[in-house]
Amino acid sequence: MPVITNIQDLHRIYRRRVPRMFYDYTESGSWTEQTFRANSSDFNDILLRQRVAIDMAGGSTASQMIGQDVAMPVALAPVGLTGMQCADGEIKAARAAAKFGVPYTLSTMSICSIEDVAENTDRPFWLQVYTLKDDDFMQRLFDRAKAAKCSAAVITVDLQMLGQRHKDIKNGLSAPPKLTARSIANMATKAQWGLGMLGTKRRFFGNIVGHVKDVKDPRDLAAWTAEAFDISLDWDRIRQFRRMWDGPLIIKGIIDPRDAVEALNVGADAIIVSNHGGRQLDGALSSIRALPAIMDAVGDRIEVHLDSGIRSGQDVLKAVAMGATGTYIGRAYIYGLGAMGEAGVTRALEVIHKELDVSMALCGRRDIRGVDRDILMIPKDFSDRWQ
Repeated sequence: MPVITNIQDLHRIYRRRVPRMFYDYTESGSWTEQTFRANSSDFNDILLRQRVAIDMAGGSTASQMIGQDVAMPVALAPVGLTGMQCADGEIKAARAAAKFGVPYTLSTMSICSIEDVAENTDRPFWLQVYTLKDDDFMQRLFDRAKAAKCSAAVITVDLQMLGQRHKDIKNGLSAPPKLTARSIANMATKAQWGLGMLGTKRRFFGNIVGHVKDVKDPRDLAAWTAEAFDISLDWDRIRQFRRMWDGPLIIKGIIDPRDAVEALNVGADAIIVSNHGGRQLDGALSSIRALPAIMDAVGDRIEVHLDSGIRSGQDVLKAVAMGATGTYIGRAYIYGLGAMGEAGVTRALEVIHKELDVSMALCGRRDIRGVDRDILMIPKDFSDRWQ
């Protein structure tokens, strides 16, 4: 096994071990993928101020997200089909997060169900919820989350309709994968992945199949999904969800300051500045460029988290210095999961933590709670030219 020193090392192994269909699902955006690329590259425009001759002893990356103690201000983002990247992937990722001391967010479109994860982990996790038209399903989804002792609900509001993702369409993305000559040939080269899948019964969307009235056969899932998302979603509808769920509520998918204010007004405990990893509206603002205006709009009246584009501990540090209370990694931990299973997720977290800790110290700060914009050098037009 090669020495893993950064997220890119995990990515190289991941690419070799996971079938093309699921690699492309992770490593792509919508249309031209402009926003997908900008989410990461825009972090490079922000520079760090190095300080010297400052006592670096006794540092801490410990913080809180929605009142929950975390080892660092990082959570594992909700990622659909995680159990197709690695057998029982959601369970393995949740275990790694729990041991490390950061939150894990389970996607509605997961392979392992809410109950699967709850039965196989010993720490509460968060549930991400898509806004569907079926009130009965939505209420039961929240009830299942409560029964599983999920400690927060994350409502995704930027997927009323699906952004066109060319690679997924061309690959015929499905769970389990459709058996075509092309997919069989590719999967035949991924022996470790295949053995894992043969050893698990979890190959379908566990939170959907058996829980939605009209889905009797998993082959009907694609048609159901196309019809199920609530295209008429508005803030009144989100207020209904707020009444269904009385625990901590996070709203994910905020890029415009006006929407940040609306989320505050419906009673959210936190918002996630996110463009769905560049998988929805191509040409939209990167999350890190959107962050300053959103901080100006809501200030400290609500927790502001950031998702999309984070590949290193330095990215985490920059987001926190710009005002984010927490951050999310999606692709970074999926690389680890596909490369090495649970151990790979742990390694991804270790890499990001080490980068965060060392970079923070070299900027003259030893406590993440004291980090602010003074450690950054930001171009004058970084956000102003987008107004």
